[in-house]
Amino acid sequence: MMHFFYDVTGVSYPLFAAVGVAVGICGFQLVRNVCINPEVRVTKENRAAGVLKNFSEGEKYAEHALRKFVRKKAPEIMPSINGFFGDPK
Repeated sequence: MMHFFYDVTGVSYPLFAAVGVAVGICGFQLVRNVCINPEVRVTKENRAAGVLKNFSEGEKYAEHALRKFVRKKAPEIMPSINGFFGDPK
């Protein structure tokens, strides 16, 4: 009897996880842009409207809560470790 499906070993699970995360991120970004991006118009009526001058909607989209939160933080990944090795005592 021929096997058309190969046995997936434990070595290949991290690869499946990484590809799954990448596909999930791409899917999230696609749905986010289609649903809430003010420049994306799906319906024919909205596409026929041309260029809109709705600056407040664009600013609301660009200045979301995560960007406002990150703007107040220092651009460091691990500040305590950076301080331990970088600050002279």
